[in-house]
Order: sequence, then structure tokens, then C-alpha cells
Amino acid sequence: MPRVAPPDVDRVAAAQAAVAARRARAAVKRSVTSRGRTALDVAESAWAGEPTSPEATLRVRELLMSIPSLGPTRSEKAMGELGIATSKRVGGLGVRQRDRLRDYLSLREGHHELPTSRLVVLAGPTAVGKGTVSRHIRENYPNVLLSISATTRAPRPGEVDGEHYYFLSDEQFDDMIARGEFLEWATVHNASRYGTPRPPIDAALADGKSVLLEIDLQGARSVRREMPEALLVFLLPPSWDELVRRLVGRGTEEAAEQARRLETAKVELRAQDEFDVKVVNREVGQAAAEVVELLEVP
Repeated sequence: MPRVAPPDVDRVAAAQAAVAARRARAAVKRSVTSRGRTALDVAESAWAGEPTSPEATLRVRELLMSIPSLGPTRSEKAMGELGIATSKRVGGLGVRQRDRLRDYLSLREGHHELPTSRLVVLAGPTAVGKGTVSRHIRENYPNVLLSISATTRAPRPGEVDGEHYYFLSDEQFDDMIARGEFLEWATVHNASRYGTPRPPIDAALADGKSVLLEIDLQGARSVRREMPEALLVFLLPPSWDELVRRLVGRGTEEAAEQARRLETAKVELRAQDEFDVKVVNREVGQAAAEVVELLEVP
């Protein structure tokens, strides 16, 4: 027997209802991200209310990812530890899964004071404009505290020691490693070493000040291991073609070095889902404003 298609008016009504439901769930996620509601409150509302409510139909993974600083990587890890499939919706959890999620959210949200400061780590592929965005923040947001990295490479034209980087000799860099004074350090592009002095960051965070750290991908991973509470931000180019244009246009490397860095960038771009937040660098001022907003802890 042939299937009978629903009337056009029914299809339109169904589409409108689906759009309204998506918007309602998005509003719930925004309320958690802005700390207007806790994720635990959303979960309890889902279990106490109608099974068709925005809270109940929200996927558990989306709920976890809406928690500030949790991000996709930590959310996936939490889902695995809780034994909850990525397709599960909050209202569709079984009794034991609800208990595990409730305990997890209670521990995360109910038994800890909210932080007053935050370490934000800005990373991304080569030539994406990390330095340009950081420079814009330095020049236009004087209240933002930027961590100054140390490096063994030579200064580029216009760079000032102690303002853009601490330019160190190999011996000086080795001494800081031996004294345990780096939050992270790494050899970048098989050439120079870069590192983040830790004492100034620890002092600023203890004083209730947020800190912005601009480093490479290896460094960001090291910071995550040392300070898992840090918020990792991945700066993306608008497109691959634009990334190539920026690298070639800055004219700071020979053709062979440009080609090598572009190959590295392809690998680096694949790491974006390891980060908590993604910011597209279409326009420097807008990208900088988005990063500065992330430094504010309600």
C-alpha cells in the first residue's frame, strides 16, 4: 500500500515546531554558559518536568559542553567515565545514569567556589595571527595581563625584549629549565625553544587577576596537563587560502620555510577539537574582543 504524504500544512507546522525546539534548547545552553543556570539545575528540571521540554530533549553532551571551560575534549572524557552514550538526551537517562550525572555535576558545581581569575591560553596554526591578536589586545585593553614568553630565537624587526618576548641565550634557557621556572617549554619548528615563565602567572592568579597566554600547540597541551583548569582557545583562519596568503604575505621566511610551515599548519588544524573554545580570526579587532571576553569570570 503506497504511503500517503502528510498535507503541506502539517509539514510546515512540524518544521516550525522543530525550529522552536532547537531555539529553546539553545537558550538553555546559553543560560548555562552565562552562569544564569547551573547544569545540575537543567538536569533536575529535565527529570522533574515533561519529557518534551527543552531540558529533557537536550543531549547530555551538549549540556556538558555548555559548562564554561569544560569544552569538547573534557566533555567526551566525562561521558566515557559516566558511561553515557553521546546520543543520549538528558530526559532519556536511566536511574543509575541520572545518579552518576547528578553526582558529577554536584561535585563540579556545588562544592567549589567560583573562580575569580582565569588563565586563557590562545593557540592555533602557524600564521593564523596569534601574535597580531595578542598585540591588538596589548594596545587596546591595558587592563589585560599578558604573559610574556621566553625564546631562544632572535628578535624580529620591531620586537622588544621584555615586551614581546624575553630573548634568552641557550644557556639562560637551560638554567630556567633546571630551576623548574617554566610552566611549559618546547622546541618549535625544529629550531628555537619557547617557554612560559610560571612564577608571574601563579602570582597573578593568586591575586585574582586573569592572564592571557599566547603559545604554540605543543605548549597549550603542556599547560593543559599542568593546569587543567585553564581555558584553551584555538584561533582559526577564515579559510585555508587566507592562511596561505597571510604566511606568504608577511615575508619573514624563505620559500622552503614557508612550505614547511604550511605542512605543519595542516597538522595543527586537526587539533582544534582538543580546545575548549574556537575563535575565527576574520578581523583582528573582533577576534581580540572575543578573547578578552573569555578572560572575564562572572
